[in-house]
Amino acid sequence: MRQISEIREKTTDAIEADLREAQRALFDMRTQAVTEKLESPSRLRETRRFIARMKTVLRERQLQALKKGQQQPAPAEQAAPQQKKEEAGR
Repeated sequence: MRQISEIREKTTDAIEADLREAQRALFDMRTQAVTEKLESPSRLRETRRFIARMKTVLRERQLQALKKGQQQPAPAEQAAPQQKKEEAGR
């Protein structure tokens, strides 16, 4: 599997695409583990760790952007606390 330095060199869109692909592969491996024998069970662990590395890099980038003020919270994220307050008042 790839090292974290290789992941950091990629663009965010490329990491997200790789993440979706790895999550699908993990799902397929889990299904295969239940229905038949896996060729290499250690691939499950490697894939889980690879997914974690990609999520870590994506989160680091998200926090950097927030710190620099480049990214504002999405409107849905801002609306959620307001909705909770409205529901509590009912």
